[in-house]
Amino acid sequence: MTDTRISSATREVIIGFDRPFVIIGERINPTGRKLLAEEMKNGDYSRVEADALAQVAAGAHMLDVNAGIPLADEPRILAETVKLVQSLTDVPLSIDSSIVAALEAGLAVYQGKALVNSVTGEEERLETVLPLVKKHGAAVVAISNDESGISEDPDVRFAVAKKIVERAQDYGISPADVVVDPLVMPVGALNDAGRQVLTLVRRLRDELKVNTTCGASNFSFGLPNRHGMNAAFLSMAIGAGMTSAITNPLHEPEMAAIKGANVVMGRDPNCVKWIKTFREPAAEGSEEARRAGRRRRRNA
Repeated sequence: MTDTRISSATREVIIGFDRPFVIIGERINPTGRKLLAEEMKNGDYSRVEADALAQVAAGAHMLDVNAGIPLADEPRILAETVKLVQSLTDVPLSIDSSIVAALEAGLAVYQGKALVNSVTGEEERLETVLPLVKKHGAAVVAISNDESGISEDPDVRFAVAKKIVERAQDYGISPADVVVDPLVMPVGALNDAGRQVLTLVRRLRDELKVNTTCGASNFSFGLPNRHGMNAAFLSMAIGAGMTSAITNPLHEPEMAAIKGANVVMGRDPNCVKWIKTFREPAAEGSEEARRAGRRRRRNA
């Protein structure tokens, strides 16, 4: 089965068909966050620092780092942010930009094997991003749209993904280092969006044998109770074969859905992680609490 290996200087994360679902924290992104954008533009990274640490504490296996701020020096800001985040935590990073110079700046300072977010099926993008990915020995997110835009036809999106995987091979990039984003549409606007993406994920797994990711919160855009909808989507996407997602690990319904799906798919042996997360603590003064106290003292 296909394993995509992403690493920092000291830690490796494996995205794979038979592995626990990989959570990529989304919050280091100034899009739609005016205060964060202004702070990053002015060299104030205190909120970035807090977001990085909070997401890792909440269970993120990787962090997405984006510095897309209009009229700002994105290459400089992205490189500074990558260096800062790597000084705070050892989780691997997804370096996220639509500007090739910013990707290059981020990759130049990155320690380890990064995930580049992203490349599309547009010829110009393929010809500039794929050589960069190969040069730095990175993996890449392949987004299933091209010059014609985002198609509502899942067969067209599959064809674009296949094209990117094949072009990556032309540059010496293994399919194992291509993580496809099948493009999650808002189900409130496109009622068939859920069925479409689940079908696409199955095809990407079975026919192209590549790992997958998505911006999970896109699915619930415009709907009430977005966390409940995202949780339902993530559970079903994992069942269909999706192997990672860019999402907010601070949202408990989504995290519970992911942990539960790992149990259902047999990726949490003996439900150890589920129990560790949700088991109620022993009542104070009980024999169980005393035993736990003795264990802690022995291990101190």
